[in-house]
Amino acid sequence: MSVENDILKRVRKIEIKTRGLSNEIFAGKYHTAFRGRGMSFSEVREYRVGDDVRDIDWNVTARSRKPHIKVYEEERELTMMLLVDVSGSRMFGSNELLKKNVITEIAAVLAFSASQNNDKVGCIFFSDRVEKFIPPKKGRQHILMIIRELIGFKPEGRGTSLSEPLRFLAAVSKKRTTSFLLSDFMDSEADAAAFEEALKITGGRHDLVGIRVYDHREQELPDVGILELEDAETGEKVWIDSSSRRVREAYANDWARRNQRIETMLKQNRIDTATVATDEDYVAALIKLFKQR
Repeated sequence: MSVENDILKRVRKIEIKTRGLSNEIFAGKYHTAFRGRGMSFSEVREYRVGDDVRDIDWNVTARSRKPHIKVYEEERELTMMLLVDVSGSRMFGSNELLKKNVITEIAAVLAFSASQNNDKVGCIFFSDRVEKFIPPKKGRQHILMIIRELIGFKPEGRGTSLSEPLRFLAAVSKKRTTSFLLSDFMDSEADAAAFEEALKITGGRHDLVGIRVYDHREQELPDVGILELEDAETGEKVWIDSSSRRVREAYANDWARRNQRIETMLKQNRIDTATVATDEDYVAALIKLFKQR
């Protein structure tokens, strides 16, 4: 019961913080950034000079013997999907917050922003497999349920496969969605080709946005002597001498190589991306992302 009460308190704390941010900062920016991604048929009217001839409704034109065009309007009700990384590496953090904490808060802000615009919100939890699917729905209670799962969910897998949630999204959602891939993007290199293929397919069908969360300690090692490092996803452990400049440079170069590979892949597939460190203000990063769209 104490664990249950603790989770409820944390859900409430995150709701107060993230809902306030959503109300004050993102209420208008969210819909401005993501509206108009879908269009629905509204009416037929007579053709006017300057109208796009591609919108002519030939059936109505034939019956009335006057040119008419189809008029479309933005779909006011959108669907947001949160693709959330729950792999082992999310539990790392060298500062006050783990990557998991930052991902949870960002997901909550986005969910409340969508809810304020009367949009549906769904969620896909993934590791090296799809762990859980929460179908899109509206309402505060639904958002709180998602936050509760973000806090307390225990995955079966520890690894990361970024291609899995994208393939799953393409299969379960035929209607265009605004989807956020929230991850540290520490995918296995063996999944790189599958991830790029999934990006092309899913990015073509949906409005896909990447949110990259990382910790500065993943970029470089401190000079503190002998260290034991453990891979959070494989469990592999290794002893290293961090006082060695060669070791620190090799570590930094490996990060830079992986980082460049991910950045290039996202850019080539025209995926808008925000990058957030665990000790940085994610609000500023999200506002910048929204303004760019």
